[in-house]
Amino acid sequence: MKTSPKKKVFEFFNPGKLVDKELELILIERIPANPKQCFVPAYRFEMKHTATGSIMGSIRLRIGNTEFIQKYAGNIGYDVKLEFRGNKYAARSCNLILPLAKKHNINPVWITCNPDNIASRRTCEIIGAKYVETIPLPEDTDMYKKGDRFRCRYRIDFDPLS
Repeated sequence: MKTSPKKKVFEFFNPGKLVDKELELILIERIPANPKQCFVPAYRFEMKHTATGSIMGSIRLRIGNTEFIQKYAGNIGYDVKLEFRGNKYAARSCNLILPLAKKHNINPVWITCNPDNIASRRTCEIIGAKYVETIPLPEDTDMYKKGDRFRCRYRIDFDPLS
């Protein structure tokens, strides 16, 4: 009798200390997968200013390669508080978590944003993500219900030899 292959159990990794000058990413949550809602496992970090302790925003890394992530949500999502914008904290945070994405064998890494979010589009360019396309959002998504209509898709490809 043949035995079916065991499904690999997902394992969260210790991301280690993630620091770039005065920016530190603090892991605040490991979010398990929720197959019923088609949610993949994710890490959520706060962007913290090391000198002042101020929380400047947040960044998430979604570990998965579903159609929804590739087209609409992205593997990486970030938000920088208004008073801290203009310091490249989103780009610097992305660069800090990309090794964690690579450790999870995510290749390519997808980032999406609204077409009119010039700062987010610039962040993608700064970190070397390549613009792929702008696509319409399905009407049944939460993003569409909140008023968004399109997503720009960017991808980062890791060199398989590195």
